[in-house]
Amino acid sequence: MRKLILDLVERTVATYAVAFLGLLLADNFDLTSVGALRAAAVAALPAALTVVKGTVSTFVGDPNSAALLGRRARE
Repeated sequence: MRKLILDLVERTVATYAVAFLGLLLADNFDLTSVGALRAAAVAALPAALTVVKGTVSTFVGDPNSAALLGRRARE
């Protein structure tokens, strides 16, 4: 269970960081604007979907991993 949680946290943080930086770069990288706060809020959506996908994948693939690969594909 600990491995699953660490895997899910890593994937969620990475997804949030990529989405947030992508939105900041699209908004001319101005951290002092309201657009940066909006980008932070919008970047939380893909991160939340990553948590949902990781949770659902425990029923499809390896129960100790957030990967969606089937059990056979990982062996």
